[in-house]
Amino acid sequence: MTSWEEKILDTKVLRSWKGYPFEVLDDLKSKGLLSGSKGAKSVYLTDNGIKKAKNLLKIYIHR
Repeated sequence: MTSWEEKILDTKVLRSWKGYPFEVLDDLKSKGLLSGSKGAKSVYLTDNGIKKAKNLLKIYIHR
């Protein structure tokens, strides 16, 4: 919900700021939903992360 789209070398990616607890970000990264280095101020959403986010959005919007 707080992500934005960027174009990097002809590829579109979704990024999000690291404004969340690092334990949560580490857990999402270990599940393959995010990627990015510890030194960066933002993370990339993986294809699986984007799919999971879209599914969760559908669930919570249509309650």
